[in-house]
Amino acid sequence: MKMKKMIKLWMVTCLQLAELFVSSLVHLLYGFYIFSSAVAGDISQKLNDYLFKSNADINETDQNQSNVEGLHPIVLVHGIFGFGKGRLGGLSYFGGAEKKDERVLVPDLGSLTSIYDRARELFYYLKGGRVDFGEEHSEACGHSRFGRDYGKGEYPEWDEDHPIHFVGHSAGAQVVRVLQQMLADKAFEGFEETNENWVLSVTSLSGAFNGTTRTYLDGMRTDDGISMKPICLLQLCRIGVIMYDWMDISWLKAYYNFGFDHFNISWKKTGVRGLVDCLMGNTGPFATGDWILPDLTIQGSTSLNSNLQTFPSTFYFSYATKRTRRIMGMTIPSGVLGIHPMLFLRVFQMSQWRFPQDVSPPYKGYRDDEWQENDGALNTISMTHPRLPVEHPSQFITSDSECQTLQPGIWYYKIVEADHITFIVNRERAGVQFDLIYDSIFQRCRKHVFRKIPQTLPNQSPSPRSPR
Repeated sequence: MKMKKMIKLWMVTCLQLAELFVSSLVHLLYGFYIFSSAVAGDISQKLNDYLFKSNADINETDQNQSNVEGLHPIVLVHGIFGFGKGRLGGLSYFGGAEKKDERVLVPDLGSLTSIYDRARELFYYLKGGRVDFGEEHSEACGHSRFGRDYGKGEYPEWDEDHPIHFVGHSAGAQVVRVLQQMLADKAFEGFEETNENWVLSVTSLSGAFNGTTRTYLDGMRTDDGISMKPICLLQLCRIGVIMYDWMDISWLKAYYNFGFDHFNISWKKTGVRGLVDCLMGNTGPFATGDWILPDLTIQGSTSLNSNLQTFPSTFYFSYATKRTRRIMGMTIPSGVLGIHPMLFLRVFQMSQWRFPQDVSPPYKGYRDDEWQENDGALNTISMTHPRLPVEHPSQFITSDSECQTLQPGIWYYKIVEADHITFIVNRERAGVQFDLIYDSIFQRCRKHVFRKIPQTLPNQSPSPRSPR
């Protein structure tokens, strides 16, 4: 009997190690592909600029600047492991969607920093000044209170009369919600006039509102949703990130940055002893929990959501994605070719996920079958609208045309057949669906979302629609 148990344990361990090896290899290869594509594109662009110098770009920039006066900016907020304009050369996280409108901003926020830290950084990126993470938070999490200085900011006039449209992908959607709550709470020292109406609309694209079961598959513990298992994909990620930040290779970090500079992990400040402390889990973001994965567990998202509101004067829309289907009562991946190779294994694993019976469920009324539909990174139920710990007002729609008479304070959501990265980085992979999604988002922001009167686009006469 003991021998059988030992053999079973040995087989399970071997399968887990094999899965860890395959997952690590697939993610590493995809990361290398993205990085090499960015380098190749950057080299090509520099050669092109050198060989074909022209004033066309300068003239085009001047033309664009004159056209955008009076338009509320549309801010695209990237998700986990993402990047903004200026990182990875000329590669676009949003697949070039930012070129579809005259006034779009694409901030570069910490790709692995916590939702809280990213929301603080986003505020100063727009309004200007040096990032202030807050004295209490900084002391509790063991990092510097102040971060990067954004100078005058990308939109210094930002206020209630000059609001912003936000579009967030994945964790970026939750960053926007936290930022809006901070604005309502007047949480930025020296900016006492902020309020929730600085945000005109929020559009979520595969947004991480209620957490994801993938965090547990990647290594977060199911019993607390905060700490990691000793051997898992996230532990390998943790070691890699610590080494990357500790080595502090300036040209490499200028190309891509995980966003932990305020933790002062660099060898120049901590030496070898600091590296050992970080690797041993005594200091740094992974020791204090001030990084993004704890915010993406179901428990972490529920805790975060308990302090977030859906505001009555803001317009909300959400695209929830899925790559699964139900057959004879079972949830399985919806084909092979339509799912990115990096996500296929996770789509299958998430569709079969069961919360451990020896662990308390993450919330009262939790059911495994409700969390099986997914897109390889997030569960579809998590992406529609905020549900935990209380459900926010929502309305399911089947067509974007149903959103031409939007009401503020309600989450309109649509379910789209796509995996988690269909609408980012590689627009060719999404095909015509890419243009349909982003054209719909930008058109909604410009023509169907306003508090006073519709905005007039450049070279366009005012809309005959009556003001709300």
